Amino acid sequence: MMISSQEMRQLEASSGIPRAVLMENAGKAVYRILKQRFSLKDRKILVVCYHGNNGGDGFVSARYLCDEAETDVLFIGDEGRLKKEALANFRKIGHNEKIQFLVDEEVDFDAYDIIVDAILGVGIKGRLNREISAIVDDINNSKAYKVSIDVPTGLDPDTGNVADKCVNADLVVTLHDIKKGLEKMQDKVIVVDIGLPR
Repeated sequence: MMISSQEMRQLEASSGIPRAVLMENAGKAVYRILKQRFSLKDRKILVVCYHGNNGGDGFVSARYLCDEAETDVLFIGDEGRLKKEALANFRKIGHNEKIQFLVDEEVDFDAYDIIVDAILGVGIKGRLNREISAIVDDINNSKAYKVSIDVPTGLDPDTGNVADKCVNADLVVTLHDIKKGLEKMQDKVIVVDIGLPR
């Protein structure tokens, strides 16, 4: 059974489950999958976030990951555009001494063992803006193991088309159900439960 981005949004809206709870569950699930797959001790992890809900999932995952691994967050979005739930999670890690916030100019993407792509989720439309496009190149050119939350940034969640470029994920942790656009890469996809009704 596959789900479209619109069906996913409708399900989230009609579930009665607060978005903050879904976001917490999503970020925690990403952390759990990484913990199962890797020994996180002594690993360096970079979580790249934008100002949408996908970025909020990334902030949550960083909060859990930083207890086990050296965790940096690269926020490439606009703080003023963070929605309520994502902003709350942004603030939760803002004062966390275990998490270092980076600005784009100072990131050595090759310095990381794992990069988490929490830039764009199912809300993507069309081509990437210049900044995101450049970051996608940086991620793809790095030696790190690449993990995308829900769908790789740049991939259309409904068609699987790539208008411009997308993160070449080694693993996609998709939420609730596999998105139609991930059909061709199912061998790289893990579906995690975030509490939505089946």
